[in-house]
Amino acid sequence: MQKSQKVLVGVGASVLALAAIAAIAGPMVYRDFIAEPAADAPALSGSEQIMGESSGAPLDPAVLSGKWQVADGSEAGYRVNEVLNGTDVTVTGRTAEVSGTFQISADGLTLEQAELTVDVASIATDSAPRDAYFRDDALRTDQFPEASFSLTEPVTLHEIPNSGDTVRTAAAGELTIAGETRAVTATVEVRSDGERTEIAGTIPITFADFGVTAPNLGFVSVEPTGQVEFQLVASRG
Repeated sequence: MQKSQKVLVGVGASVLALAAIAAIAGPMVYRDFIAEPAADAPALSGSEQIMGESSGAPLDPAVLSGKWQVADGSEAGYRVNEVLNGTDVTVTGRTAEVSGTFQISADGLTLEQAELTVDVASIATDSAPRDAYFRDDALRTDQFPEASFSLTEPVTLHEIPNSGDTVRTAAAGELTIAGETRAVTATVEVRSDGERTEIAGTIPITFADFGVTAPNLGFVSVEPTGQVEFQLVASRG
């Protein structure tokens, strides 16, 4: 074989090797260096700007009872796992367009009603094409612009918490996405100082239950399950 042919063969092999490396490493580079990190899971901040200084004293039932409403600083969205050429990438979408109300019993122990509404069309990730697909094709926000959660069973505590204490509980309700309503259970953390309340929650879902088809484009696919997430601030209504 002539020297020039050997050089061409060597160059060709190098190109193929680089292409193979790019195919393998590309998704990892995208995940680790290009894509924005997934948002943190919902959690209580404990921020003094939100909660004030916790006294640790028992909350007054009269302060807790009545109507509360979602306030500024709230957000909701979703968490899904994508598989990009064999590499797992966690994607989170978020929106601050959340509204809702809560009704607490006169003794301060029972959450009697809860209604939450999310403007689905405003949920955004780090990718405009992904957002367009979820908005226009998967969730069909032109027909169903909102998602909602409605409490179906009262949630009762055994005792009044202290100011600033974290309460962990489960809340049964109905979740409506893309016009389909299903019974769900939310895992929730709550903390209050009597004036403002933080609520962090997660609802596991299977997309097919809501008539939503997780996309599969060959090189990238979305897992069939995900989570609805919310991190709320509530004030007296």
